[in-house]
Amino acid sequence: MSRKVTDKGVAAKQKAAAGRSVRHSHIIVLGSGFSGMGLAVRLIQQGRKDFLVLERGSDVGGTWRDNTYPGAACDVPSHLYSYSFELNPGWSRSFSKQAEIQAYIQGVADKYSVRDRHIFDCDVQSARWNGETSQWEIETTQGAFTADFVVSAVGALCEPNLPNIKGIEDFAGDIFHSARWDHEANLDGKKVAVIGTGASAIQIVPSIAGEVEHLDVYQRTAPWLLPRMDRAYTGIEKWAFKNIPGFQRLSRSAIYAARETQVVGLAKAPILMKGFEAIARAKLFAEIRDAELRAKVTPNFRIGCKRMLISNEYYPALDRDNVDVVTDPIVEVTEKSIITGDGTEREIDAIIVATGFHVTDSPMYEHIVGADGSTMAEQFDRIGQQGYKGAAIENFPNMFFMLGPNVGLGHTSMVFMIESQINYIADALKVVDRQQLGTVSVKPEAVRAYNAELHKKLEGAVWSTGGCASWYLDKHGNNTTLWPDFTFRFREITKNFDADAYTTTKAS
Repeated sequence: MSRKVTDKGVAAKQKAAAGRSVRHSHIIVLGSGFSGMGLAVRLIQQGRKDFLVLERGSDVGGTWRDNTYPGAACDVPSHLYSYSFELNPGWSRSFSKQAEIQAYIQGVADKYSVRDRHIFDCDVQSARWNGETSQWEIETTQGAFTADFVVSAVGALCEPNLPNIKGIEDFAGDIFHSARWDHEANLDGKKVAVIGTGASAIQIVPSIAGEVEHLDVYQRTAPWLLPRMDRAYTGIEKWAFKNIPGFQRLSRSAIYAARETQVVGLAKAPILMKGFEAIARAKLFAEIRDAELRAKVTPNFRIGCKRMLISNEYYPALDRDNVDVVTDPIVEVTEKSIITGDGTEREIDAIIVATGFHVTDSPMYEHIVGADGSTMAEQFDRIGQQGYKGAAIENFPNMFFMLGPNVGLGHTSMVFMIESQINYIADALKVVDRQQLGTVSVKPEAVRAYNAELHKKLEGAVWSTGGCASWYLDKHGNNTTLWPDFTFRFREITKNFDADAYTTTKAS
């Protein structure tokens, strides 16, 4: 959305790619964030050289490469937000910031020589199953590829969700999405608008409130905030993590256990979330003393229904004299202002769009074509967004998914779920080789049975009963994002590939 974005680079790559021959690889992985790179490391550990990773960016890292906005940081403790096979004793803080996480991912890529299997600046434009050849045909900005097996590791937080607001394309000042931060834009002394109050916004607002002349925060729904228990690690702690055998792994296990207990309140007994709500209300009362502002930013749904956020700086930033929270809906953007539903026009110099991502409606779904000729988007519209163990979708043979339907979490580290799926997919590829299989396609009845059990667990969860609309839900109101149980149970069901749930054929 930045004014500096053009299509010239993409067009040049497409022109250069047009003359190349089709390249084939047994396995192609799409994307190189935490999930795609983690799988690539496992494939290397298996001794494989028959795979490629197609990454549209110029480096590994995914969301941690792209989100470089001021204040960007993780809301999962550092020791838990890392691979179990590559613990990092050098974390500087209990909750790491973006640059440190990206450096960690880059370090893992270098240590395991993963970059050698990558093609960077390679934007996948389409993937189509060819039933006659039993291969995937992939078109990219770096030319055409074919693969026997494709693993989509595209991720949920990669496609910015841009607001459909009248006149927004005519705005004359700087305008960009939080995930495409324009570091050349100077906000000092400017009148700035932030649209959105989600996980990115609560980090951006405190980071820029002190440098701008005035900041308008446009809020559609107030989020619940909990304290951020963040601190720098001491030298003694860092020494212990590095030199005392098992100390860091024990610390990680303790964090995991504490986080895992939250799912009881979120998915099994929502009444238990009252304790978290009491903490959040006390925090709100202590940090915002103005009754009118406090009323504006008090959520109208049960805690946990939407993503629970952590910050010690957001409420104090809203309480500044140069910051206003606007709850009236935006009806129009002009060249120099924003107009809200009450008729108020506010002059601004820059707009920061912090409206999240396409999670349940990824644009990529429109460009993946399955065995019956339907795109993934068309199939999801027809029968709903259903997967099997988050790793397979019917009608898409020889294709596995990292972070597919109902693998997301609202309480702990996604890296745990990622490693569970790595176990499952890596074992599936071993079974394919051992049994000399040509095609593997999940059975529709396996998908139906799996989802029936899944959605039965979701019925009583706070995400369904908490009185909110969130990005966890698809356009039909179904929760297609979250895993409604303990993560160790997901680890159990993905330990081994269950070929009985799939229709298979022998390789010709």
